[in-house]
Amino acid sequence: MTILLRNGNLFTEKGATERDLLVSGGKLFVFEPGKAPTADAERIIDLNNKYIIPGLTDVHVHFREPGFSYKETILTGSQAAAAGGYTCVLTMPNLDPVPSTLEGLKVQQDIIDRDACIHVIPYGTITQKQDGRSHLSDMEALAPYVCAFTDDGKGVQDRALMEEAMLRAKDLGKIIVAHCEDESLLGGTSIHDGRYAASIGHKGISSESEWRQVERDVELAAKTGCAYHVCHVSTKESVEIIRQGKKSGVDVTCETGPHYLVLNDSKLQDEGRFKMNPPIRDIRDQEALLQGLLDGTVDIVATDHAPHSAEEKSKGILHSAFGIVGLECAFPVLFSSLVRYKIMPMEKLLQVMAINPRKRFGLPGGILEDGAPADIAVIDPATRYTIDAASFRSMGHATPFDGREVTGKILMTICGGEIVYEEASL
Repeated sequence: MTILLRNGNLFTEKGATERDLLVSGGKLFVFEPGKAPTADAERIIDLNNKYIIPGLTDVHVHFREPGFSYKETILTGSQAAAAGGYTCVLTMPNLDPVPSTLEGLKVQQDIIDRDACIHVIPYGTITQKQDGRSHLSDMEALAPYVCAFTDDGKGVQDRALMEEAMLRAKDLGKIIVAHCEDESLLGGTSIHDGRYAASIGHKGISSESEWRQVERDVELAAKTGCAYHVCHVSTKESVEIIRQGKKSGVDVTCETGPHYLVLNDSKLQDEGRFKMNPPIRDIRDQEALLQGLLDGTVDIVATDHAPHSAEEKSKGILHSAFGIVGLECAFPVLFSSLVRYKIMPMEKLLQVMAINPRKRFGLPGGILEDGAPADIAVIDPATRYTIDAASFRSMGHATPFDGREVTGKILMTICGGEIVYEEASL
């Protein structure tokens, strides 16, 4: 399909320019306003100065299929991502069968090939059972077909096993992506060991259970030379360890989530939609994460989109399953909370949500120029609306941002030159 987007503001990490954008043959072609050819356009849309941005990329999502399709499927997860402005996502391997072998991976890949409406790229596991303890997966066989290796949901508990994984990943030219959680240091359950936990007489999860394993792994990455990425960083100590690792020349990057940047444990409510792992932590952690994002220590914002059934999330903050959804509200939440209040420039938000993920994981796209892949989103930066989780395309509706008033509405997502999401109001 050939689509002409007229009078748009092309927004990249370098700033905004008024341009017309022609989508044809799965590629982008950029023109000065009024200069684009119209004869072959099957559809012409006047954007009235709305934003055109590179399609967002999320390096940390759970689409639950195969094995747990009552929570989410590749189809519903990719539709949710498209509605959030994402054109590429990397899917975590806590599935059944576990993608620790080519046979296990093929089950997932066949569903992706059949049902995904955007680019969906799977991870392979670090360990055979994706338990952080068993023998290593069939990394050599998996390497050509996966984006990286992770046991997300479980921290690799044994130092020697993680070192072996890093050495093998380095030889294969792959990144080790780590859920950092030392189970011997957890201290408690469900929520952060902070003010909210104390107020209800509950022993919470210690910050040390995260940052101690980050510290161990940064040391191992320095020793092995492995490319290393830390999942969902939530503590101020983790940020500082990664900052110092970068200064020392370690090949380390990290991500955090919108909920860690916008919330702290003073905002918690006794509802399952506030429960995730790692938990929302202290305001000092929130401030450190934001500073890390601004100074480049924190490279990427990822949602950790982790849907569950309504029943699994209906048991309050202490007894519900860990995990929230975020694909359909991440951009507007951060645009409203950070860009509109001039805490962060729009260019920086695009860098951490669209550009850096692609650079770190070697993914195409992220640029708006002639011949680039037609993976883009159209944003309305002005209209205010209220997040309504009940209307999400995801099968999971548990988000701490339900009912929040935001701007930065996704109006259209184009992936591979095809419209995969469109607001009726466009």
